[in-house]
Amino acid sequence: MLFLVAALLLMGMMLGTAAHLPLPVTLIAAAVIAGWLLVFTLRERRHHEGTPR
Repeated sequence: MLFLVAALLLMGMMLGTAAHLPLPVTLIAAAVIAGWLLVFTLRERRHHEGTPR
């Protein structure tokens, strides 16, 4: 998943709205999104661990 986030960040810097933002702002936004994805992943794993298969 980290590879996907990095790939999307690089693509966004070259092609999208992130190209119009300063690099520090883009990196902060990427860190916030990565943190949110990490929290979401951990919550989903915790939710599915208690579910019988």
